[in-house]
Amino acid sequence: MRALCWHGKYDVRVDTVPDPVIQEPTDAIIKITSTAICGSDLHLFDGYQPTMKAGDVLGHEPMGIVVEVGSAVTKLKKGERVVVPFVIACGHCFFCSKTLFSCCDTTNPNAEAARKLMGHSPAGLFGFSHLLGGYAGGQAEYLRVPHADVGPIKIESDLPDEKVLFLSDIFPTGYMAAENAEIESGDTVAVWGCGPVAQMTIQSCWMLGAGRVIAIDCVPERLEMARTRGRAETINFEEEDVYERLIAMTQGRGPDRCIDAVGCEAHETGAVDAVIDKVKATLMLATDRAHVIRQAIFCCRKGGTVSVPGVYVGMIDKFPFGGAMNKGLTIKAGQTHVQRYGKLLLEKIEAGEIDPSFVITHRLPLEEAPGAYKTFRDKEDGCIKVVLTP
Repeated sequence: MRALCWHGKYDVRVDTVPDPVIQEPTDAIIKITSTAICGSDLHLFDGYQPTMKAGDVLGHEPMGIVVEVGSAVTKLKKGERVVVPFVIACGHCFFCSKTLFSCCDTTNPNAEAARKLMGHSPAGLFGFSHLLGGYAGGQAEYLRVPHADVGPIKIESDLPDEKVLFLSDIFPTGYMAAENAEIESGDTVAVWGCGPVAQMTIQSCWMLGAGRVIAIDCVPERLEMARTRGRAETINFEEEDVYERLIAMTQGRGPDRCIDAVGCEAHETGAVDAVIDKVKATLMLATDRAHVIRQAIFCCRKGGTVSVPGVYVGMIDKFPFGGAMNKGLTIKAGQTHVQRYGKLLLEKIEAGEIDPSFVITHRLPLEEAPGAYKTFRDKEDGCIKVVLTP
């Protein structure tokens, strides 16, 4: 089959690789009909995620048709249409029983390496380094899906792929980010970033009762999407001081809830900490550029909540924990428990409450994926979200 493979920093290629096969009785094989490039894929492309190996198949936002199931699979049948969550969960361990699916105890075969870095191992993820399982991803013609009775979301209506594809990651990720922010009715929520996850976060903040949403970015088309599709007030951080503007907009109090939908590759803003982060990352002295999480903690009102859906990789410098502690902030983070939200969010799509496809700006064949990564990374051609067709 054809698949997009990682070969090193800034080097991804569409290669011919072996077709996936059933390895365990609980597996299924999916023929991919649509797959997307995620902002967190860029952390692999840019070389920030350790333990990648040449030839690794990328991608964790796929959907398609079931073409084969293992002997123990009872909930899926050949020919059914499914969206595949990026998190691989067993469904029965201590954490899965608490619906903490991204903390699954059993699906990372490289758990010991993860423990050495993090203290404990999270779940395995599709297409996202050997530290998180080394599973082949979904930017390919076919995908092996472990624990197929637990993950895939069946699509039994005639909704087009584009409306449901993002149940694989960015819609539940945005929803969990808003949920983790502990929004109370009428709250002011500040969202850093206006990329695809942030756009879903903005939509989800309204669903959960926000009274006001303020979006922060510097890319004109992303800010425009946040304004028009997200009904958010916006701040261009290249034109205004974010802290001063947020304080003015909230009568000196600060936003009630702050959401970091950027993560480890924060833009170099000119702030001292951001410049130092960039230099250290360039010299391979640090893994994460953490300006946004620092700024979110600084801006958030006393007693507020900072939610972090943005992906971080390792240690970060100059973390303002004194501010977080003395202001009484709650910080909630994590990979998304996708399986917890699939049915709920599918119902919202089916009811017409949201059409997540509004974020799509580029539709391309899989063979054009290498160029699409560069376009997406460099924010060229108005690129906000890319969907690929194998």
